[in-house]
Amino acid sequence: MYSILNFAASKGLAEARLEASAKERARKTGVRGETYAYWYLRHQGYVVIARNFTVPGMKGELDVVAYDGPMLAFVEVKTRTTAQLGQSRPEDAINHEKRRNLARMARQFLRARHLDNTEWRFDVLAIETRLGQKPIVRLHKAAFGQDNA
Repeated sequence: MYSILNFAASKGLAEARLEASAKERARKTGVRGETYAYWYLRHQGYVVIARNFTVPGMKGELDVVAYDGPMLAFVEVKTRTTAQLGQSRPEDAINHEKRRNLARMARQFLRARHLDNTEWRFDVLAIETRLGQKPIVRLHKAAFGQDNA
């Protein structure tokens, strides 16, 4: 399945229609990026156990929760088109507040599933996409620690 999706993404993940608003194009690019990320992670050997995990009353969501061997990884997916990139890379969008929110969500996930003694980390999957080109993907394992959140 990943090879099919990878072939389909060879022309880019960005929305090409100009009549759609910039916000709508960015949302669709993000959805495509998360779908691509799911299959990319599976191809890398991750076993996905949750996607788009949210807790009522808490800000944010966990994009992907997956096992990478015995380690539970909370994977934040950031997809950007060249128009959105400017000078920064997708992974640069994960600031201190975002890390803090991710850590709160991760602890809630672990409590809700009684995984208190499980080893875990935060990974970041950065996807840069250009119209007509295959996406550039960077997987940062243990991108930031529980203490940095």
